[in-house]
Amino acid sequence: MNRTSKNAIYSAFGLIISSDFHLPELIHIDYENDDADLIIKHEDLSNLWLKNVKTDSYYFIKENLCLVRVPDVAIFKIEYGRAISYSPIGKSNDDQIRLYLLGTCLGVALMQKKVLPIHGSCIAIDGKAYAFVGDSGAGKSTLASAFINRGFQFLTDDVIAVTLFNDNIPFVIPSYPQQKLWQESLTEFGVESEHFKPIYSRETKFAIPINDHFHDQPMPLAGVFVLSKANQDDIEIYPIGKLERLPILYHNTYRNFMISRLGLMEWHFYFSANMVNKLDFHQIIRPNSHFTANELVDEILDIINNSDKLGGKKINTIHHKGEKVI
Repeated sequence: MNRTSKNAIYSAFGLIISSDFHLPELIHIDYENDDADLIIKHEDLSNLWLKNVKTDSYYFIKENLCLVRVPDVAIFKIEYGRAISYSPIGKSNDDQIRLYLLGTCLGVALMQKKVLPIHGSCIAIDGKAYAFVGDSGAGKSTLASAFINRGFQFLTDDVIAVTLFNDNIPFVIPSYPQQKLWQESLTEFGVESEHFKPIYSRETKFAIPINDHFHDQPMPLAGVFVLSKANQDDIEIYPIGKLERLPILYHNTYRNFMISRLGLMEWHFYFSANMVNKLDFHQIIRPNSHFTANELVDEILDIINNSDKLGGKKINTIHHKGEKVI
């Protein structure tokens, strides 16, 4: 078990995190006070789980409390957005525990703190944040990596933490300087995977540190690009109407099935309603027959730079066929 004798202090998602579990992905900071925003600690949760869960369920969720049981890994408890506890099961692997601490657990803690966690990647462009969302395999992280290769800065991968600042303006809070990329994406970018550590149980997906391109300050969210793929030769990009935006935000909220059970439906609706009128939303449908990340960077930059000229017109762009997929 990769525990520390003294809690280490980290920074992520605008939070000061005190943890007895080693989290090398996060930014380590010097902090002497005892008032961390979030505490991660080891705790025996077996009796608490048996007391509350009578079936083979993986979750027990109520307002301000969430229990998650991952077979052969650990039981996790997230309370009030202030504390995360973990209780290893059997000979669980540290990488497995870390994956859930930094994913599901932090995502739930953010919701409990009334910070909206969106599943996607986010890049800084000309002083504003742009989010890439979509179902698994749509190419969110790969597209973000293509922007990074062009010199743009990175804000977050996997979980996009959004809060409302003055006048309900949505801001993205940076996470930590790491991406997750599949082997095929690394190959397309000409990067050798042997230099990076595989993510546990996903041997062909790797943790990619990006310290030199990480933007560590909150940034106003200006747009959302929804990625999908289809059996077609062209890239299609078109604006998304306001009535379609609320269900898009709900669908792409991280662990959205927990929202109702956490008693957060009213909050989520209010938060989303404040966002939809302040952002540009675009749908991107890319071919699944070839690698398009670099072309998409050009298309998206053109949209951002010429947003007033778009006029709701659908854009079709033809690309040469290839073999790889984002």
